[in-house]
Amino acid sequence: MEFDVPAVSHDLEAALRDKIDHKTKPTGALGRLEALALQVGLIQGTLEPALRKPAIVVYAGDHGVTEDNVSPYPSEVTAQMVLNFLAGGAAINVFARQHGIELRVVDAGVVGDLPNTAGLLDRKIAKGTRNFVREAAMSTAQCDTALAAGAAIADELHADGTNVIGCGEMGIGNTSSAALLMSFLCDLPIEECVGAGAGLDGPGVARKIEVLRLAQARIQATLGTQPDPQRLLVECGGFEIVMIAGTMLRAAALGMVVLVDGFIASAALLAARAINPNVLGYCVFSHCSDEQGHRKMLAALGGQALLALDMRLGEGSGAALAYPIVVSAVAFLNEMASFESAAVSGKKEGG
Repeated sequence: MEFDVPAVSHDLEAALRDKIDHKTKPTGALGRLEALALQVGLIQGTLEPALRKPAIVVYAGDHGVTEDNVSPYPSEVTAQMVLNFLAGGAAINVFARQHGIELRVVDAGVVGDLPNTAGLLDRKIAKGTRNFVREAAMSTAQCDTALAAGAAIADELHADGTNVIGCGEMGIGNTSSAALLMSFLCDLPIEECVGAGAGLDGPGVARKIEVLRLAQARIQATLGTQPDPQRLLVECGGFEIVMIAGTMLRAAALGMVVLVDGFIASAALLAARAINPNVLGYCVFSHCSDEQGHRKMLAALGGQALLALDMRLGEGSGAALAYPIVVSAVAFLNEMASFESAAVSGKKEGG
């Protein structure tokens, strides 16, 4: 599947910088808020950007690799947590309510049967992926369907007036999928990409590394060391990760601000960037996960996170917590007085 994502236009950059620099403050005094305001203005192509109807979409899917004991939790936790999302009891529910963010929950490929309820979007590709240690996680047709499903959700939200979107995830075993994607797409040893996930101890992490080495050897024998990104998603992706990539790419094509969550969402962005590098211009990196490897992943993406709170929860929690900072950046750009309007003397010549 192809995604036509235009590069962010820089036509207004000089005008936006001038507007920012003439606010009643020393040049650069608002630090990274100034760069953030500039980015949102460029994405929206206006000197007066606005954030409308923010939304976070949580995609849930299961992973066949869990049968190789790469997680301390059983796969049925994925379905149980989806029910918790629907009941409003998870961290992302709390943060979304707090900050006025619409939350949508998507069954991308949960093994368990979930209720037919208005609060859940049923986009189930299959009941979990296959075990990528032994075979491709999904078929090419399933990958294409998942990319299209993620893109369609971005279309639906955009049509409803949303112009800022974040993606969260839930899926026991998905840090294994993300670590493999990172190793291939960042050209890093698997050891530098694997962490504790949902809470593995030292021996558990060592076992996870060995399992993923086996998977990597199989994939390299199939695709080579630098595989096509969509073929790589077929081999070791998760349905939720593929849908996130599709959502990010389509949201960028629609000119939306994309809030990037933690380790899993960033792995989806690695794949999305490999499909179309222009997606990065629309991305705001919300937080640096405590999951091993996320700092190197952010460095590979050229991203600097707004927050570093030692979190490794997923769910889109970091995107929800970072959203008010984006609101503040837009607010100062639009509402803060300029030296001229406030009749405040500017910096002296040569000062």
